[in-house]
Formats: sequence, C-alpha cells, structure tokens
Amino acid sequence: MIADRIKENTMRTTIEALLVQWHRHPPTRQGYLEAADRLGACRRQPGGRSLWSRPPRMLTATLDDGWGHGLEIIQALAEAAGVRVEPLGVLQKPDAVVAACWREIPDLLGLTVLQFDSDDAVRHIRDHLPPATTLVAGGAAYHYDADFAKRTRTPFVAPSGAAFLRFLLNYDPSDKL
Repeated sequence: MIADRIKENTMRTTIEALLVQWHRHPPTRQGYLEAADRLGACRRQPGGRSLWSRPPRMLTATLDDGWGHGLEIIQALAEAAGVRVEPLGVLQKPDAVVAACWREIPDLLGLTVLQFDSDDAVRHIRDHLPPATTLVAGGAAYHYDADFAKRTRTPFVAPSGAAFLRFLLNYDPSDKL
C-alpha cells in the first residue's frame, strides 16, 4: 500500500511541478504535447501508474471544429495521466455525442466549442448526459465569451491544457458513483 501511494504521489508531484512551471511560462501547443509524452513515458515505466486506481474513461468530441487541435492536447494530457480516452471525432452533432455517452457511459466528456452560437447545442448535450458523466469543455466560445459557460451551465471549463491537467489532479471518479 505504501509503495502504491509513493508511485501515485510521484505522478501527482510530477504533474504539480509541471503546473508550477507552466504558471510561470505557459507552454505552446508543442510544449503541451511534449510534456504529455514525457508524463506518459513516466507512467508507462515499470512501477508507473495513473493517478487513479480505476482510471476514468473520457469520450472527446468537437461540435464545430474541423481541426481538433485543442482536443489533441486534452487527449494527450489525459492519456499521460492515465485516463482511457476514446475520441468521437471532430464536427460531431449534439445527438451523436449524447448517444455515444449513453452507449459508453464515460466518466468524462471532453468537448471543444469554437462558435459563439453553440449555446443550444451545449445545453442539449449537458441536459441529456448520463448522470455519471461530467462535461469538461473548452475552446474559443468559452475563451472569448465570458458568459458562455454561465449560459450553458457547463460544469467545468478548461481554458488551457494546464487547467485541464489541474482538473484531473482533483478529479475523483468515485464522486459520481
């Protein structure tokens, strides 16, 4: 048991140190991806492990983003921390996202939203998610429209990869059980 806590604390300590560094010097997109590679390699070493004894599952999607650069960062950071990530893809319809969540019942839904007129789509998703699924969202709509999160009642907004990683540090999948 003590060895397990040391391993978990090592991953936690490594992530916390990374967040301190990023607070001083925010990373570029490439910096996030390189850090995720390093964290993932650390986790995959003999004796390495995720932040959780039962790693959470996360589906990811975009509603109105054909590139998915934000999702790429979130997926890489989540996998590095030990989350089991299942991408739904880009340009997903709200009903398709909801249907996938009911089919898979993930712990988390990672969603990016770019367009400012996506309020109804985000509310539809949020209102129809399984009770065990937590919506974590980000993107330009949240970044540039200060009221978007409030209007859509998004439970957690990740304005950056660092904020998402901080969310994961504090996330307990058993809170939804």
